[in-house]
Amino acid sequence: MKKILVIYTGGTIGMVKDTLTSSLIPFDLKQISEVIPPLKKLRCKINTFKFEHIIDSSNMKPAFWIELVEVIEKNYNDYDGFVVLHGTDTMSYTASALSFMMENLSKPVILTGSQLPLDAIRTDGRENIVSAIEIAANDEVEIPEVCVFFDNKLFRANRTTKINAEYFEAFYSGNYPSLAKVGINISYKGHLLLPKPRGNFKAYKKLCDDVIIIKIHPALKEKYLRTMLETENLKAVILETYGSGNAPTDKWFIQLIQQTINRGIIVYNVTQCKAGSVAMGHYQTSHELLKIGVLSGYDITTEAALTKLMFLLGNFTEKTEINKLLDTNMRGEITK
Repeated sequence: MKKILVIYTGGTIGMVKDTLTSSLIPFDLKQISEVIPPLKKLRCKINTFKFEHIIDSSNMKPAFWIELVEVIEKNYNDYDGFVVLHGTDTMSYTASALSFMMENLSKPVILTGSQLPLDAIRTDGRENIVSAIEIAANDEVEIPEVCVFFDNKLFRANRTTKINAEYFEAFYSGNYPSLAKVGINISYKGHLLLPKPRGNFKAYKKLCDDVIIIKIHPALKEKYLRTMLETENLKAVILETYGSGNAPTDKWFIQLIQQTINRGIIVYNVTQCKAGSVAMGHYQTSHELLKIGVLSGYDITTEAALTKLMFLLGNFTEKTEINKLLDTNMRGEITK
């Protein structure tokens, strides 16, 4: 019988209504099988862990990612899989960060959440928790990666983006298919999963947050861009560009980006589109960026780009090595 550790970080999925005040409060995670009776029918042993200070996912910080990795590392040899209950707003950031911070992961780490509290009549939380645990404990396929499970689909973590705040279909993976679908049966797509690693599991606990995201838009002014690029201790910039990596060709814009690169700051080109890839040089509006040394993010999501940069800057010192790894598909986050 497989052992699964359910980790509660905070978020709507762990909330129930207090009978006295009618306000939402965290439920007792130790009673998870009482709150969700179908869990008793699963052929696995479920243990739980709740952070002492649970947080709304809107307050998520890199330090919390490190704490979460430490919990998984501490329990890694004692469990066959992990399910992380997390708020939806920053789930894709946390999931992407975990994918980079855990090397040679050979067990499933599945993040899930809900749009409605657990005791709401039509909550999606019950199904998400049950399915995530069932997938983590499955005997059919090995899932050696970090995933997000939501609305009957299992996604690669670092390919996801939250796209909807109202409907249950909250997450989207525009550049990589789902890894499994839940219906009457659970249909796994084993050929899409990462291969099981050969090395030993390793957890990284250093992140550098000297990174900013700049979204290109028609009203972007030189003085505003200059202020952002001259931020003290800045080490990397994510440029969210149009379409396939296109940006203005105004002389002041190109000069500011080039001056930034000349100061040793990484500039990483990521498309604003929810699907598709950066292809610098395909249009004249991206050729100049390519020529001055802007790096292509290919089809990486903004969430994965941010967390990958934070991971690389926190654990590697040589810029040439960081640039090489940015161009490498490390955890299934890009297609080249």
